[in-house]
Amino acid sequence: MYFKAVLGLGNPGSKYKNTYHNVGHLMTDFLVKNNILSANINIAKNSGCMNESGSTAVKLLKKFKIKSEKLLIIHDDSDIAMGKYKISFDRNSAGHKGVEDIFDRIGTKKNWRLRIGIRPLNQRLRAKKFVLKKIKKEDIEIFKKVFEEASFKIIENVNSPC
Repeated sequence: MYFKAVLGLGNPGSKYKNTYHNVGHLMTDFLVKNNILSANINIAKNSGCMNESGSTAVKLLKKFKIKSEKLLIIHDDSDIAMGKYKISFDRNSAGHKGVEDIFDRIGTKKNWRLRIGIRPLNQRLRAKKFVLKKIKKEDIEIFKKVFEEASFKIIENVNSPC
């Protein structure tokens, strides 16, 4: 992993603030607030609706003249249990509409993704049932731990050109 840009996905507006679907924005806020990444890493959030994230990705890559392989997309993943995360490269979208839009608009899936689990523990709910609900108080603590752990993983690899 060697990132030049980080893009956190979520939906804009107070209606969606602190919902499970917005953990990409929350993680991005965590990185900025805690000065996790060096100044030469460009950090952004999608500017419109989640399902139209591709336009922000295109602008970010063009503005900073970055190849897609140097982009880290941070987003929620309803297939991963809460408290877990995965970092992947060149994987399909698994039905995530925001990620699909990015792939369609930049023309490739060759980028890094930090997929943060949001599926309630020991439950198998359809994503539509919970992604737009406000994050429960007890789940906020789980996400904080994930953000910290994932941050260390990002830092380990952010400056390595390998």
